[in-house]
Amino acid sequence: MKLILFDVDGTLIDSQHVIVRAMTMAYAAHDRPAPPRETILSVVGLSLPQAFAVLSGADPEFPATSFADAYKQAFFQLNSDPGQGAPLFPGAREVIEALSQRSDVVLGLATGKSRRGVDRMLDLHRLEGVFATVQTADDHPSKPAPDMVFAAMAETGASAAATVLLGDTTFDMEMTRAAGAVPIGAGWGYHPADELSAAGAHIVLDEFAGFLPAIERLGEATT
Repeated sequence: MKLILFDVDGTLIDSQHVIVRAMTMAYAAHDRPAPPRETILSVVGLSLPQAFAVLSGADPEFPATSFADAYKQAFFQLNSDPGQGAPLFPGAREVIEALSQRSDVVLGLATGKSRRGVDRMLDLHRLEGVFATVQTADDHPSKPAPDMVFAAMAETGASAAATVLLGDTTFDMEMTRAAGAVPIGAGWGYHPADELSAAGAHIVLDEFAGFLPAIERLGEATT
């Protein structure tokens, strides 16, 4: 049985416009200027307190928890507007539907989003019940700690050698490698392809449609 894990933001859904707006609103709520767009997107994948700690330059006096709360409020407000929803990346639904029909595959999520954010995403895209394991920032240390992958493997009974994660950030690659699993880079996300490769990606894909062939090649290599 193969466990296939997906990151969410930047991998399954194109949420960058919502993330940047929510970050900007969080900084505005504290009367501070927001970092540049590229800087904001560079911390996508981390848990919110960790992301704000990085954005602050590791300033111990920075109120990361307050910023995280303001971000959550802004993000929820934006997501409540149907016109602000983050779409699935092209090809994502087709790949998920194809994999969900296979008897030798179990699907899961490993994301820096909150459980509420994940539930909202699953409802919006009609993906409830598709993922056998859902690991979120509510229950684990921030990526790149490997805890999410370990928990997903324990919950599904999958071995590390049979576990693959598709993610778009270096945090995803480092997390997956630390768990002994196979990281595959989503080159359409928020970190550049060369950085994903340097962080240990087995392969970096240009489009979602390439994920199924990549999995097949992995299977052939291990038989």
